[in-house]
This record gives sequence, C-alpha cells and structure tokens, in this order.
Amino acid sequence: MTRYGGIDLGGTKIQAVVTDDQHQVLGASRHATPTTGGPAAVAEEIISAMRDATAEAGMSVNELAAVGVGSPGVVDDEAGTVTSARNLSDWEGTHDLRSVLERAFEAPVALGNDVNVATDAEFHLGAGKPHPSMLGVFWGTGVGGALVLDGRMWEGRGAAGEIGHMCVKLDGAICPCGRRGCMEAYAGRGAMEAYAREKVKGGAKTSLFKLMEEKGKQRLASGVWAKALERDDKLAHQIIDRAVEALGAGIASALNLVDVEAVIIGGGLGDRLGQPYVDRIRDAMMPHLFTDYRPPVTLAAALGDLGGAIGATLLAAERVPAHA
Repeated sequence: MTRYGGIDLGGTKIQAVVTDDQHQVLGASRHATPTTGGPAAVAEEIISAMRDATAEAGMSVNELAAVGVGSPGVVDDEAGTVTSARNLSDWEGTHDLRSVLERAFEAPVALGNDVNVATDAEFHLGAGKPHPSMLGVFWGTGVGGALVLDGRMWEGRGAAGEIGHMCVKLDGAICPCGRRGCMEAYAGRGAMEAYAREKVKGGAKTSLFKLMEEKGKQRLASGVWAKALERDDKLAHQIIDRAVEALGAGIASALNLVDVEAVIIGGGLGDRLGQPYVDRIRDAMMPHLFTDYRPPVTLAAALGDLGGAIGATLLAAERVPAHA
C-alpha cells in the first residue's frame, strides 16, 4: 500500500495527515503554528507534526512515498520556495521549504497554494464533487479563494482566486496586505483580532481575550470566536456580523463575474461555525448577486479541518511518477 503525507500550513495551525492511495486518512496530527522563529521554526514544526501523524498511522516518516504541502504566500513548486507568507512568523522574503523537508522525510515534497490544495480536495473528494465549476472560499486567518472552471483549477498568471483582496468598501479599513477596503480587512481572523483589540482599547467589553487565555492560545483562534458567540458576547457578534456582510458582498461580486454552480466555504472559521453561518453568508450574498433568481449552491466544506491536508496528499500522489 502506498502512503502519502499531507500538510496544511495555516496561520494558527499545522495539520498533518497520512493517507493511503485512496486518500483515506490513516493518521493525523495537529500542531500550533509557531508565532516566533520564522521559517526555520515553522519547518521544524511541520516535521514534528508529520512524525506524529506517521506514528499514529503505525509507520515511520521515511516510509512515505511523497509529501504534499499546502502553504500560504507565493508558492513556487518548481523552485521549492515560499515567498511572502505574511500570515506566518517573519516570512516576508523567499525561503526554500522543499529542501529542508525532503532532507527530513527522505521523500519527494510537492508544494502548492493552501487554498488551491483545499479546493482541489473539495472538488475531487468533498462537497464540490457533483459540480464541474465551483468557487472555494476559505475563511480563516485570512480569506482565501480558488476557482475550478470546467474541471480545472484556474490559476491565471499565478495569483488567481485572491478573493480576500477584492474591494468591498472604497477607502475602507486597512487590510493586512496594506491596501484599503479588502474583504480580508473585515473578515480575516487576523484583521478581526486587530479590530477587537482596537475596540477594547476604546472601552468595549468582551470575553474574547479571557477565553483566549483560558484556552492557552496566543491568538483569537476559531474556537475562541465560537465560544464567545456561544456566550452571546456582544463584541464577538458585532465583529462576526461585520465579517459575514463583507464575505457576502465579496463572494457575490466574484460570482457576478464567473457564474459558477457552487460555492464551498471552509477554512478555520468556516469549518468551526459550520452550515448555519454558511447560510448567513449566502443570505448576505443575495442583495449583491445579479442572478439572485438562481443563486449557486452554497455549502460548508465536507472535508472539514482535514481538507487542506488531504488535498496536499493529492499533490503528493502527483509527485511520485515525476521522481520514479
């Protein structure tokens, strides 16, 4: 049986899985993404997460046929590098991720954009399977997007799908990318945390940061937001409502251009808040959707937290023949 490793590298977590050649999960491990130490610390944590996943699968890491990695930033699989992964610690420049991982795993490593990888998994194995064209939206530390058109991932000149940086408000809030009015400035978890801190400095009351400490987190992770909503935290509701409105406007604008059959919503917050909030995002889309008489199917990602890592195993499987 051929076994593949998959890594979903995110702003707050590193999810590792081991799958068989049918991409069924044999072992999994989740580690926190380091907030200090830069690319070297991130690479070490990836290696540690994969070792734990292979141990759960009852094997050693050097028995993997190949490993795939879905990463934020500008990913160059040919060079083996990741550039400007701003949601990661001190990752502004270009860093060679492949060579570090191949030395540790003693197996070929394939790199892909994290959102493209997760969308590919939903298209082939998850909620997108019935649809020839779909838009994947991943609501987490940032807001990522990817397009499948007539069965093929549309990458444009290499940067297609950046739905988080569609403008939803002219001269609006400053986005982590430095521009104004991006969807991510309102809906990205990093920007939402910055906004919450700003509100607290201005006198707003919230349980968000107390919950963060109770959970031993260094950031307002998806579980913290979910717990705050459960406790009916007023500020958490206000910020989430603001995010939902921005997501609705941005996704509808994208749909007005490409008119695909389905929208699949995942990512840390998307997965954690689930179909009820997916339904709210769909409702927020409707006032902005030109074809509101026939909206696309809008669904929560079926593969959940493991989707990005499972998608990375699809990349790994493609890599094996190239190294045969």
